[in-house]
Amino acid sequence: MTIELKKDCRYSLIVPTSMGIRITPVNGQPVHSSNLFEMQATSAETNVASIASYLGLPVKVLTNFVKGSPIAQLIKSNLKSRHMDYEGPDVEQGGPWGYRHQFNIADSGYGSRGPRVHNDRAGEVGRKLHVKDFDLDRIFGQEGVQIVHLSGLIAALSPDTSQFCLELARTAKKYGSRISFDLNHRASFWEGREEELRANFTEIASLSDILIGNEEDYQLCLGIQGPEAGGKGIEAQIEGFKGMIQRVKQAFPNTAVFTTTLREVVNVNEHLWGAIMLEGDSNWQVILPRPIRVLDRIGGGDGFVGGLLYGILKEWEPEKWPQFGWATGAMATTFLTDYAQPADEDMVWSIWEGNARVRR
Repeated sequence: MTIELKKDCRYSLIVPTSMGIRITPVNGQPVHSSNLFEMQATSAETNVASIASYLGLPVKVLTNFVKGSPIAQLIKSNLKSRHMDYEGPDVEQGGPWGYRHQFNIADSGYGSRGPRVHNDRAGEVGRKLHVKDFDLDRIFGQEGVQIVHLSGLIAALSPDTSQFCLELARTAKKYGSRISFDLNHRASFWEGREEELRANFTEIASLSDILIGNEEDYQLCLGIQGPEAGGKGIEAQIEGFKGMIQRVKQAFPNTAVFTTTLREVVNVNEHLWGAIMLEGDSNWQVILPRPIRVLDRIGGGDGFVGGLLYGILKEWEPEKWPQFGWATGAMATTFLTDYAQPADEDMVWSIWEGNARVRR
């Protein structure tokens, strides 16, 4: 194992995030023709952390809340129900046109009608995440953290959050915590900030032990050439992805793990799901895409990352990391929440093994 974890830490995993609300029409209906919606607390980063928290590892969330908001109260209750600690300031709303938690309005799609997601982030309180509001020396030096997971969604959300993620990475490195970075490029976040964000993302990537992204992420965030065009078929595609990951490895030689998921959409409710991981210099783990049934695709990629990090935190052999991640990603797509809620490890391994028989 190339990733040695710090011992005697209060927290296995810490994630900075901007918490919001997702509203979804019931029964797979489109937003514009629905009258009845389900509402839940959500964020990509807590989707990742839920795998570890539900399986019993200590997790902490760093975020902002709107002071006196019933939505903030709902979010805090939700995080506690997921066995997560949280830390962060309660920000004054500033009147009805002030701050709020962002809304994610999601049509899950059905059959041949693809999902559609609309993000309403006006006044988002998470954009005010600032390093001055958190005692990073206490968190990393006194409490102790094994892995901090950073997302490009937060690193690009605002100049304040970009600096926050940079300081988290620098402080984690100082105290010997491991750093996971999911690039998560979003074009609308980067518009007009390309040079600034390229420099920030490159520094975070250079400090990271685990780097996660698809072909667009590596190209647009870090300037790494994507997969070269090859022959037809999944085998040719995999060789192209391997070539891309090797180029990323050359650019960031101190990073121990590189990974990406593979997804082909047959229809909304059936996907082909796979993954590639490079651990160390030459330990390739390839999971050829296998069919999975999908109730709601949102959160599948986050579920993969959560399972991968869980395997690392449990100090399993590297071969098991992407296997467990593949299964927790597949599991996430069977939940109406954005995050998987595994009852135990056996539930996850049964998915990997293709065992869907009843357990009595």
